[in-house]
Amino acid sequence: MDRRKALKNMGLAMGYTVATPTLISIMQSCKSEAVMEWTPDFFTKDHGTVLTKLVDIILPKTDTPSASEVQVNLFIDRFINEVFDKEQQVFLKMLTNRFMEKALTDSGEEKVTDIREEQLEKTLATVLKITKEEETKNEEAVEAYTAAVAEGKEPVLDDAVASHAFASNLRNMTIMGYKTSEYVGEEVLSYLPVPGPYVACGDLEELTGGKAWSL
Repeated sequence: MDRRKALKNMGLAMGYTVATPTLISIMQSCKSEAVMEWTPDFFTKDHGTVLTKLVDIILPKTDTPSASEVQVNLFIDRFINEVFDKEQQVFLKMLTNRFMEKALTDSGEEKVTDIREEQLEKTLATVLKITKEEETKNEEAVEAYTAAVAEGKEPVLDDAVASHAFASNLRNMTIMGYKTSEYVGEEVLSYLPVPGPYVACGDLEELTGGKAWSL
């Protein structure tokens, strides 16, 4: 994955917006917990272990820290726990279980904590590698499922659709958490906490060396 391209294209891909102070508050709480052994708030401890591996597969260590090194795993767990409503949490927990079941089957391991990163990477790549047409069908299936749940029905979501929905949401949240972290905001993106002269229209290469603004 091209990390710079992924960060640049983040936008509002997740389909919901969250106030910047909320994101910063969550990231700060994650930073304060970094020195302690992490106990997830939303995920189970075993799923939290897998989550840590997954975020580093999505954004591995290169010339900049990996996702887990800037506590993106903590951010995602806390973001879901504090921002998602109850229905979203129930839905995501179902998606998580489906993905973990597939990862277990693919790896041949007995416990999710035994799944190695290279095995998880294969599963992640498999569920994310779909055509635009398949992605559209998946979105329609998810919309139909959530609509049916809202109507009090008990619909069934295909395993492949559920696994893709989990992986897609995780990728988006990983990028958001990474971009929101203090290190990336100040050291990777263009950081100017005290605004300078207002430039209504300027070339990004000339203004920031091609970097997106962190604020």
